[in-house]
Amino acid sequence: MAKLTLETAKRLLSVAEQKSYQMGLSSNIAIVDDGANLIAFLRMDNARIAGIQISKDKAWTSVSMQMPTANLSQAALPGSPSFGINTTNNGHIVILGGGIPLVSEGKIVGGIGISGGSSAQDIEIANAVVQAFEWLNKN
Repeated sequence: MAKLTLETAKRLLSVAEQKSYQMGLSSNIAIVDDGANLIAFLRMDNARIAGIQISKDKAWTSVSMQMPTANLSQAALPGSPSFGINTTNNGHIVILGGGIPLVSEGKIVGGIGISGGSSAQDIEIANAVVQAFEWLNKN
């Protein structure tokens, strides 16, 4: 898969929505392309309004930093090498878990950002999306 399409993004939104329902959460779900531009977004009923931008920024961060957002949390602690990174890029860098790049053939083609639960819950939902994306890539 050379490019993440809207059709694929819609399927991934559905996976994230179903996983959120299974976990009893109302999530904001954002999917961006390889340039960190928003492709698709879904705000589930009763999802927090603040989570709209948080989910978009998690997806953006995962692509722009080329890593899951959870990887930044330790590095951004006071005294750590990347302390304060979340204050850069006009505050778009998110160090909370729930943003993960989508990789195809060794290349980042997009990212997923989830905001609705704890970081661990958001990561679980994002990982379900990554697994679905990998399955779609193989089939």
